[in-house]
Amino acid sequence: MSEHLLPQGIKVFERGWLSANNIFVWGNHDVSLIDTSYVSQEKLTLSLVQHELAKHQLPTLTKIVNTHLHADHCGGNQLLKKHFNSSIFIPATEAVAVKNWDQNLLSFKATGQNCPLFKYDHLLNPGQSISLGNYEWKILAAPGHAAHAVMLYQEENRILISADALWEEGFGVIFPELTGESGFEEVAETIDLIETLEINLVIPGHGKPFSNVKKAIDTARSRLDYLSADIARNARHAAKVLLKFKLLEWQTKEISLVNAWMLETPLFAAIANQLNLSLNELIVWLPPALCKAGGAKIDHDRLININ
Repeated sequence: MSEHLLPQGIKVFERGWLSANNIFVWGNHDVSLIDTSYVSQEKLTLSLVQHELAKHQLPTLTKIVNTHLHADHCGGNQLLKKHFNSSIFIPATEAVAVKNWDQNLLSFKATGQNCPLFKYDHLLNPGQSISLGNYEWKILAAPGHAAHAVMLYQEENRILISADALWEEGFGVIFPELTGESGFEEVAETIDLIETLEINLVIPGHGKPFSNVKKAIDTARSRLDYLSADIARNARHAAKVLLKFKLLEWQTKEISLVNAWMLETPLFAAIANQLNLSLNELIVWLPPALCKAGGAKIDHDRLININ
């Protein structure tokens, strides 16, 4: 897990695909958590934080920082805020959406995912810095996967918290492209920005921390070239990811209820439009396509997750 590359005061809770990684950072006057998991795993997030607080004899969790507001990164906000009264920091361009809890601006309704209501205390502005633990972190804009996302860069230790802008084998779904907004170009610009940084270790939103940054960048560019060459590729990939994510939460579900969920989830209509399919045609295609990709199986009338 490259723990040996982490300086004192930084701990990574590697989670999985339902919940984003959590980064626990502590110091003399501050204890922070970057990203808080999906709501169905919020109690595990709380227990992980409590364990580290007790282990290091720390009084409380001072800050909660969200790299972006997809449900797998902020679903634990409400519980942690209630338990520790931590200050919540979100990307500045998400302020209006959170203040008004606007379901048309926030991603939760569009993706069919869940996130308990929370309020923010402070904003993350690209170009500025934030103190987390004993370190100063530069706030960097990282649009592409999510239009409002940020990354955090610790210059002295050359650590990048990349969230879903860069993984060891790619990056997160390029959601803006699904609704006709620009996303491919922004992903390219974010990768270019990462390449300008001196980095010893990347802590991604999902997967283990990694140090071979050049290989990851090359992989990401290759992936971007493939997706941007045909928007249908990004749309089909996004459809399978959305269903797989929900199946990670459900584990198993009757096909009729899976179909009902897809009918009620707005992004599937946008994806169907990009693929020149009716919504019903997409719904018929998607579960078998996820099974063919190895992410699920169908047993009688149920869709079952395969990890």
